[in-house]
Amino acid sequence: MKASERTDVRYGGRSLQGVQVSASRRSGTTDELGPDEPEQPERDGADLLAALLDGMDAALCAFDADGVVTHWNREAERILGWTAAEAVGRQGFAGWAVRRADAGEVEERLLSAMRSPGRQVHEFALLTKDGGRVLVRTQSAAVRGPDGRPAGVYCAFSEVHAQIDLERSIALSEALLEDASWGVVLVDADLRPAVVNAHAARALGAGRTSVLGRPLGDLLTQGVEELENALTHVLAEGAPPAPAEVWVRVRTPEGERRRCWRSGFVRLASPLAEEPVPLGVGWLFQDVTEAKQVEQEAALLRFRANQLHRAARAAAECEDPAEAAVVHLDFALAGFADHALIDRVVGGAAADTDAAEPVRLVRVAATPSGAPGPSVPTGTAGLPVRYGEGHPAVQCVERAGSVRASAGVRAAPEQVREWAVARQWPADTVHGLCAVLRSRGRTLGAVTFLRGAGRSAFERPDAMYAEDVAAHIATALDLAGATDARETP
Repeated sequence: MKASERTDVRYGGRSLQGVQVSASRRSGTTDELGPDEPEQPERDGADLLAALLDGMDAALCAFDADGVVTHWNREAERILGWTAAEAVGRQGFAGWAVRRADAGEVEERLLSAMRSPGRQVHEFALLTKDGGRVLVRTQSAAVRGPDGRPAGVYCAFSEVHAQIDLERSIALSEALLEDASWGVVLVDADLRPAVVNAHAARALGAGRTSVLGRPLGDLLTQGVEELENALTHVLAEGAPPAPAEVWVRVRTPEGERRRCWRSGFVRLASPLAEEPVPLGVGWLFQDVTEAKQVEQEAALLRFRANQLHRAARAAAECEDPAEAAVVHLDFALAGFADHALIDRVVGGAAADTDAAEPVRLVRVAATPSGAPGPSVPTGTAGLPVRYGEGHPAVQCVERAGSVRASAGVRAAPEQVREWAVARQWPADTVHGLCAVLRSRGRTLGAVTFLRGAGRSAFERPDAMYAEDVAAHIATALDLAGATDARETP
């Protein structure tokens, strides 16, 4: 037989259409090509096709125009239990893969794909080799010959529950990346956003496409290191057991915004690899800034109320009212300020009618400026403090109200030092708050709280707390003055 003479290879009794092998090679004879020149391409093509069919994740079978099974892959064998040797060559599914009562309808629905364009989707029950029933979803389409006419049908099928699980996974992914009410970002192995949903894009202050591929440092001015550390940990170790709260500052066209994001992380691995290959990290987050601020404010109020209560109980045990004033000052410092001063008006008190008189203040107590420690009484000599005109403590006494002062967050260190020294405050002071000491309708002086560069500026809630502390200190100082007046002959 000549090499040009070919016949179709029989695969389980039927021809494997489109893959031809030399009949003489199959029979063991030789032809003009000689024994040293084996004709392999057709056989390699058949092996490749068989490997592709058996490697598919979906079950696949095929029928010729007469409804005879021509192909049957390993996934079909796994689902139904019938091997390729048992399936290929059978006429339809009747009596083995489908109940005879249903065989006609099933065959008609499958073979109708030859007369219809595109793919058709059906659901029906197939029989397993052990007699069980499996509900499958099929996709069938026509196989056309060289002349363009239908030559058969291929049918890919899978168990309905597996298909539904896949559809749910796809639907969930699409919903998360489109309609979710929290941010979803898929970060690649280089820690750059690869997919961003609309909510996350708004939180990042940019468009969905403009953030893709950009380093997180281009989007955030604070919290980048903490966030990248979390992503790196997830890539290496897997998802953390609980959500993490990350404080960040986001660059937006309107300026920087400080936000708190409660974040969850999952490692993404390829489902097609034998061993897990990290594709990146799924980062889901929700903005909880308002809730965290309310929580922090409530905790701060509870702490300060406890401090006031403890200070009142400790001061009640002091025999000397001046010592009680210092106790109130020390309790107020915890978590509130770095240093504190008590200045009293020269002469003991100033009535509201003395507004025309220049204000002179004497230092009564102060915290150590070099290292933390309890406040100590000072100013026994009664010399006025060298406060210049417009000093915050002087303004506080003149106005009978709280005064806040700050060197500014953008000031140079040397400028901050000069600013603090000019006000007779420790050199590391950046923010100051003065609260007036009032008792029995008179102004006794001012209490000053000071913060360094590591703390934020004083705000209105801080001033309210300082005023509460000042009321207790003023009462103690007033009592001390009255006691001294009775003891003086």
